[in-house]
Amino acid sequence: MHSESLIRLGSFVAILAMMFWSEGAFPKRALSAPRLRRYLNNLAMGGMSTLAVRIFLPVLPMGVALYCSANQYGLLHQFAVPYWDACILTILLLDFAVWLQHMLFHKVRALWRVHRMHHADVDIDASTAVRFHPIEIVLSFAYRGILVFILGAPAAAVLVFDVLINCCAVFNHANVSLPPALDRWLRLFVVTPDMHRVHHSTDMREANTNYAFNFPWWDRMFGTYKAHPDKGHENMSIGLNIFRDAKYVSAIRMLAMPFL
Repeated sequence: MHSESLIRLGSFVAILAMMFWSEGAFPKRALSAPRLRRYLNNLAMGGMSTLAVRIFLPVLPMGVALYCSANQYGLLHQFAVPYWDACILTILLLDFAVWLQHMLFHKVRALWRVHRMHHADVDIDASTAVRFHPIEIVLSFAYRGILVFILGAPAAAVLVFDVLINCCAVFNHANVSLPPALDRWLRLFVVTPDMHRVHHSTDMREANTNYAFNFPWWDRMFGTYKAHPDKGHENMSIGLNIFRDAKYVSAIRMLAMPFL
């Protein structure tokens, strides 16, 4: 379990540092708020969410997977699915489940009040990837743990998925300009920054598209895919119109957003 935490943390720090440098070297948009203050507050929110998970969830998805493996619990064990097939199925099913969860956080009013703190960021960059309310992160980890238990998911697949979703979230939130040809090719396999940026539009018709975190296929399959914002990436407005005041950049205000 200790080595698992090191793998997750190490991969996250590496991709965050890489995207932080890339945003400075190849920015897609000019930022409207001070970068350092936003970064520090967004990272603080990520730290609070991690602490909340440790406090409120006695067992994390990785621990659930190890328990299921030791006791042969879960559908994949009951149907004797071959190990590598079980790993691939786990990654795909967890990714679809996260896509579905994300859509529900937009459609269910109580969940949206929690999720909207993520959307209230007036810019979008790599730090936005960890700007989630602790309530949402605790619910997300509990949901994922239940799915892992039902599946009896292999621990290695759960670890790969955790690393994948962390790295992809940092990448697709990054304020990085990719060559159009590269973006068109990449988004066949993974959610790109240009694809996900549409989801952070102040136009809710655009914000209610492109729910995917890792693989882009679910949005195409279920009709929630939008290739580009109507006003273009440089001219689109990011965030939520009700939370544009500079005071909402502070961590305290961010924590209060579900209750305002």
